[in-house]
Amino acid sequence: MTRKRLLTGDRPTGKGHLGHYVGSWENRVALQDEYECFFLIADLHTLTTAAEQARQVSENVRELVLDWLAVGIDPERSTIYLQSLVPEVTELFWLFACLVSVPRAQRIPTLKDVMRDLAIEEPSVGLLSYPILQAADVLMVRAEVVPVGKDQESHLELLREIARRFNRLYGEVFPESQALIGRVPTLVGTDGQAKMSKSLNNAIFLSDPPEVVEQKVRGMYTDPKRIRSTDPGTVEGNPVFIYHRAFNENREEVAELEERYRTGRVGDVEVKQRLAAALNRFLDPIRERRARYAAQPGLVDEIILSGTARARAEAQATLRLAREAVGLPYQVS
Repeated sequence: MTRKRLLTGDRPTGKGHLGHYVGSWENRVALQDEYECFFLIADLHTLTTAAEQARQVSENVRELVLDWLAVGIDPERSTIYLQSLVPEVTELFWLFACLVSVPRAQRIPTLKDVMRDLAIEEPSVGLLSYPILQAADVLMVRAEVVPVGKDQESHLELLREIARRFNRLYGEVFPESQALIGRVPTLVGTDGQAKMSKSLNNAIFLSDPPEVVEQKVRGMYTDPKRIRSTDPGTVEGNPVFIYHRAFNENREEVAELEERYRTGRVGDVEVKQRLAAALNRFLDPIRERRARYAAQPGLVDEIILSGTARARAEAQATLRLAREAVGLPYQVS
């Protein structure tokens, strides 16, 4: 039986955090045997918001791949590849860009969020059109499934619109890819104010050492109305308990802490100490695997080059189909 094809990826902007894990990475690991998986290192996408930092991309690529390997993505079962080494995707992007109006591109909700978070007053054409490049990334390998965070669902809707319009105008070439949402669609940051994000400095990274995790947990936002440990506290929406539910495998301990917190029989200090311990239990094997992979010279480059060769073969086949459908010559005879 032929497995469905899956594609997802990340911009190489540094090390991954807990929000990446529960929002998408955990899902990717679990789906490797069920789907034919392509995992994209989206280095071209980094230029949409940080063109001046392009020289840092190479090191960030290495950090990203190490994180993927550490959480359990297996290059023997999945294809890991670098976007900028597959030039066919930019041509497919152009074919798609000609099918999307400017007002439609401006309606992507995350565009305003990115501009606000990064203090961008005037977006570049690249930033405005990055969901179209995302569509080209996915449809380049004709992926049917895309694991994403909740905030990316609007991008998938645009992708499906592009696929439908292309197929209607030129003939059936592309699938209408469907989203798979992780078990914690958006993980709140340690400040309780927004989703976890590197740029907002409210993230716990998968590679953070135990003492750093403890420090970040101690500073986490809790119930602002609770003055003393004997005051009844609110569990729902409380970041500390959101993290307990997501990462503390001891469900009895979580239930006990929640009951005591609601009735004013436990302080924030104890709740946070237990959370830090739970997070470090969760992160220990990830940190150990990451260190083991990082100690192997040349491993990351070998994985990227091998995966990119396979992805590019798929891209060339897809572009041939797209050009033939549109009526463009694929090669000059």
